[in-house]
Amino acid sequence: MDKAVEKYLEKQKSPQKEICKKLRKIIFETSPGIKEEMRWGAPVFAGGKFYIGALKDHVNMGFAIKGLSKEEQGFFEGSGKIMRHLKFASLEEIDEKKLADLIRLVCKKAVCKGC
Repeated sequence: MDKAVEKYLEKQKSPQKEICKKLRKIIFETSPGIKEEMRWGAPVFAGGKFYIGALKDHVNMGFAIKGLSKEEQGFFEGSGKIMRHLKFASLEEIDEKKLADLIRLVCKKAVCKGC
């Protein structure tokens, strides 16, 4: 686990801190051995295929969408051509099974390094 990521997580306020930690745990459980680093001011996983970003009133988890079908891209919010995201304002909004399925989908289709 990356020390810079640990530092980023610890400085977040609640509930963003707990949401970030939960998302990170799900990423590691779904893809053991996945690499993490700080990039662009946020924790990034698998060379940039996923990110977690704490914002003022929620947390975004970003997903690389290159290689996904239009239907699969529709699982995410936003209109980015490279990355899309899901928003979480509380721990209760996190559906662990759905999130794990989306992580696996992106790892499989986006040719993820480290997944």
